[in-house]
Amino acid sequence: MRVIEAGHPVPDAAGLAATFETLTLADAAGPDDLVLVLISGGASANWIAPALGLSLAEKQALTRALLASGASISEINAVRKHLSRIKGGRLAQRAAPARLVAVAISDVPGDDPAVIGSGPTVPDPTTLADARAIVAHYGVGASDIVARALQDPANETPKPGQSVFASTSFALATRPAEALRQAEAAVREAGYDCVLAGSQIEGEARAVAAEHAALARRLAAQGRRVVILSGGELTVTLRGSGRGGPNQEYALALAIALAGTPGVAALAADTDGTDGGTGRPDDPAGALIDASTLARARRLGLDPERLLNDNNSTEFFAKLDDLLKPGPYFHQRQ
Repeated sequence: MRVIEAGHPVPDAAGLAATFETLTLADAAGPDDLVLVLISGGASANWIAPALGLSLAEKQALTRALLASGASISEINAVRKHLSRIKGGRLAQRAAPARLVAVAISDVPGDDPAVIGSGPTVPDPTTLADARAIVAHYGVGASDIVARALQDPANETPKPGQSVFASTSFALATRPAEALRQAEAAVREAGYDCVLAGSQIEGEARAVAAEHAALARRLAAQGRRVVILSGGELTVTLRGSGRGGPNQEYALALAIALAGTPGVAALAADTDGTDGGTGRPDDPAGALIDASTLARARRLGLDPERLLNDNNSTEFFAKLDDLLKPGPYFHQRQ
């Protein structure tokens, strides 16, 4: 088995070459062939084949703008699907009439097959009009070429009921709720109470952090020995010029909201091993905080509120040596 390492969350040239190879394989499949497709979170960035007329650079620029806009993952993927030759059911379209079986690991709220990896093997319920509305709503600075592509009927995705899906199937191998159930079992086995805040949490990272801080303070005031678990897909609307990701921004906002509440610690991390970042092996997956975080930061001359407003959570946690850097699994194996 050959492994090709590709960029995430912003696509790169390695992903582009690998995607064209994937499409060539799909094109070669005949009616007696089985096409097995394994999909996980991150596939939207790894499988990149811009629609005709679009360059990789234009797709990269749009991806960065969408990630910075505060749009949800389902909204981001609705746009990406209409600017792609593999997303939004087009891989199934290329493989037809072969039998296609897709097995996916979900990391998106709701476990919608059309959102996981931007749904390369399933019908797409979203439309070009939806994609244009999302770009307009979030004020995403799309180039003239992207704007024209979102007006081109040729870039509409295959829809439910079309014959290209007649020989396809889709199954989930696992989902966030199952991972959280396993974590809850481990928490209770270790002797803690467990509060499951939800597996489908969405919203601005700092807003969700404020809600969770209030919950943690209530539980701490009751003297409970408890672990709060949650999962979902948080967003960050970039207004500053710093570096970070939704988990790091959540952790910084949480530390500020907790204001050093004794006995409370937290870990916020992305299950794919990177939180924002530039695709480097040492990109952080998230960060850790405890009751000493703010005091240690101020001893170092750090201003948590200023860094949060600059979306610069990476600098904050790097100087505290509190970034979580497990590294992508592929790098750990090397």
